[in-house]
Parts: sequence; structure tokens; C-alpha cells
Amino acid sequence: VVSYVVAFALVHMRPAARRVALFMVMVPFWVSVLVRAFAWITILRRNGVLNSALVGSGAIAEPLELVYNQFGVIVGMVHYMMPFAILLLYANLSEIDPRIIQAARSLGARPVTIFTRVWLPLSLPGLAIASLFIVIFSLGFLVTPAILGAGRVLMVGEYISVQISSTLRWGVATALSTTLLLVVGLLVAVAARSPALRAAFEGGRR
Repeated sequence: VVSYVVAFALVHMRPAARRVALFMVMVPFWVSVLVRAFAWITILRRNGVLNSALVGSGAIAEPLELVYNQFGVIVGMVHYMMPFAILLLYANLSEIDPRIIQAARSLGARPVTIFTRVWLPLSLPGLAIASLFIVIFSLGFLVTPAILGAGRVLMVGEYISVQISSTLRWGVATALSTTLLLVVGLLVAVAARSPALRAAFEGGRR
């Protein structure tokens, strides 16, 4: 949802502001995943920036457990994947013909109606592509869950790594890896059979 809002805002920005905003979106690509994970630890730990600010302001009495658990892993993964989703959605939204929006306005459609009847339906292929990309990418997450979850939150990639390096259960690791590969292949195959997604991919190539 946040990625869609940001992408939607990018489309409606002036060119100069859009260039600055796109630069800000792309900055995380130049920062190591390790640096980002440890930065989140600094922010979310019990004596970190966020808890210190909340306790100091009187909003909470005791520090919250925001890291080394599922919440911390989700925050780290969302932060890592958001730039990808924003750029994919922006590419899709920027391809929508502005004359369609102008036609809707000229017919008296309200902004909410224009969004729900024009923007949203036309952006569904982009949403589907972004969602598919995020799901496939997230299946292989290893570093972020390992650091922000501290071994308490196991993702598939980390579990496979444990089976190979620690327990030496290579058969289990092989079975999980094969299953993961098949799941990804199935998702891609299903997406490839969708006319809307195929049209979106072809539009991106043009």
C-alpha cells in the first residue's frame, strides 16, 4: 500500500521533484543489506532511537520489544523490498495515458471515482507484477531475518542454510530447495499465462 502511494505520488510530481524523489528511492540500493539490518537494530532495540524517543516523550512506560522477533524481521524485509515495489509500480503507472484521466475529468468524474474506476483497474497488472516479484524475492531472504530475527524467526532460506551448515541434513535441504524452486517456477508459469501480466511485460519491453 505504501509503495503504491509513493509510486502514485511520483507520477504526479513535477519533473524536478520527481528526479529528487526517485533518487531518494534508489539510495537504499547503494547501501549494503548488512548495514541496513544493523541500522534497524540501532533504531528498534530496547535502548535504541525509537524506544528512547517514546519513553522520553511519555508515550510508553517501558521499552517495546521491536527487534529480534517477527516484527523486526517484517520491518527489515519491508524496508528492503519497498524500493523494488515502488519502481515497478511507478513504471506501470507512468504508462497510463493521461488523456484517459482527462476524459474522466471532463465527464464530471470526481477524484475518488477517477482513482477507483480508472487508475486502480489500469494499474492492476503492475500491482500483480510487483506482488509476484516481492513474493519470489522474499522466499530467498537470508541475511535480514538472520540478523533481525536472531535465530528466533526462521525463513525458508535461513532454514535451508541451517540444514546444510549446522545439522548436515543435506537431504532435507535438497528437498526444501527443490520445493522452493518448483514453487517459484509455478508462480512464474501462472503469471506468464495471464493476458494482463503478459501485456504489461510486453508494454515494459516497448
